[in-house]
Amino acid sequence: MTPETRRTLEAAFGLLQQGRLEDALRLTTPLSGEGAAAETLNLHGQILRAMGRPDEAVEALRRVIDGPDPNPVFVHNLAATLIDAERYAEAERAAGQAIARGIQVADSWRVRGRALLGLDRFDEAETAYRDALRRQPDLAGAHRDLAQLIWMRTEDAAAATETLDTAIAAWPGNPSLRIIKAKLLEYAGDAVAGYGALAPLAGRADSDPLVEMTAAQLAITIDPDRALAHAERALAAAPHYAGFLAVAAETSLAAGQPDRADRRAETMLAQTPHDQQALGLLTAAWRLLDDPRYRDLCDYEVMVKTWRLDPPDGWPSLEAWLADLQRALEAMHGLKGHPVGQSLRQGSQTSQSLDRSDNPAVRGFFDAIRGPIARHIEHLGPGSDPLRSRATGAFRLNGSWSVRLRPGGRHVNHTHPRGWLSSACYIVLPDAIETGREGWIGFGQPGVPTRPTLEAEHWVKPEPGMLVLFPSYMWHGTAPFGGDQARLTCAFDVVPA
Repeated sequence: MTPETRRTLEAAFGLLQQGRLEDALRLTTPLSGEGAAAETLNLHGQILRAMGRPDEAVEALRRVIDGPDPNPVFVHNLAATLIDAERYAEAERAAGQAIARGIQVADSWRVRGRALLGLDRFDEAETAYRDALRRQPDLAGAHRDLAQLIWMRTEDAAAATETLDTAIAAWPGNPSLRIIKAKLLEYAGDAVAGYGALAPLAGRADSDPLVEMTAAQLAITIDPDRALAHAERALAAAPHYAGFLAVAAETSLAAGQPDRADRRAETMLAQTPHDQQALGLLTAAWRLLDDPRYRDLCDYEVMVKTWRLDPPDGWPSLEAWLADLQRALEAMHGLKGHPVGQSLRQGSQTSQSLDRSDNPAVRGFFDAIRGPIARHIEHLGPGSDPLRSRATGAFRLNGSWSVRLRPGGRHVNHTHPRGWLSSACYIVLPDAIETGREGWIGFGQPGVPTRPTLEAEHWVKPEPGMLVLFPSYMWHGTAPFGGDQARLTCAFDVVPA
């Protein structure tokens, strides 16, 4: 490798560390052609991975390990990238190869566990996570994955945090371990206990900003003014970091300061145009401020629309296909509890995207939604607002999943940061749908407390075979439902192509 190439790679790595991904990619792309060195391809693949382009990253990293004796670290990187691409069988094989070649990185066992989880091999996944922790007992990612897996299998928060508590006792000042426990307890329904897990490290002059951000998120329903103080400390450490700006905006809403929430959301949007989280926060702030721009973003009658699914080829009717789809999806719901970080409560979510399934009924889902999506985009028409201005006529999906809610289950109000249009597609519904608004989807109520409280402004009653499409920045959630029947849905995000 020439000194000039070495300097270019060092510069690209520095840009990757700074998050300047486009600039980093411009440096590595000319060096990644035929005959490129393994080190170059590895860095090129890591940049593509950080940009959310895992399939392209996989192709670059495969070239890295084509030789007779590939570096096991590069094989590990390929396995981790295959996880991002949800190619779990390939990831499990690659992680196994890295381990067989003698890699000493404990994270390879964790990566193998994530692949096994994606393959619904839960016992083996748990073993792999524990193997990782035997090699590195303070490996935060393995603790997070193990705790979440146990929670989703048992819905027992004490069992889920048992190994984590042992690590916290050994490393009481480790912020990552405490953040993991705090978030799990929050999603298990005990924000007070979650906040208590952070208390020894939060609110100090030398607090880790991520601890302060997490403390703000947990305190927001307990003491909004205290939550805002935590958020301000985090933001002071990194005034332009979008995550801190978002939490500062959320806590400003909760503390009754919508004008401050407005400014922070506007800052986020200036940094990242089309930021769906920022737009969602703006809608809440503008509604509280009685700003007329709110109705431009939340024209529910036009922007929220229901469509009937197109029956895919191979089935005599929509009802026949829905019955087959139900059976296929039920088989994919092997876990009991909801994942940490998602909107559902009292239910399960599939562990891999639906587009990775080979089941004909699941594959048919993508034929069934293509027409309604195209018709919805045409229905919206042209415009200069953040929704219509991005329409190109072409689109692609950015994730697809299924949720199965038990009686009492719901979706808390949320937005979809990775989308442009988002969806709810109803496969099987409980009889409770006919009782009041149980199990209905509502729009407009923010997912964080506000002062004064804002309620949902628009409701849609679900029906089997119905697809609801709406802007990804729009707050939405579902009302809990009773009875003894489950509620089975699919969802996906759409982005312009």
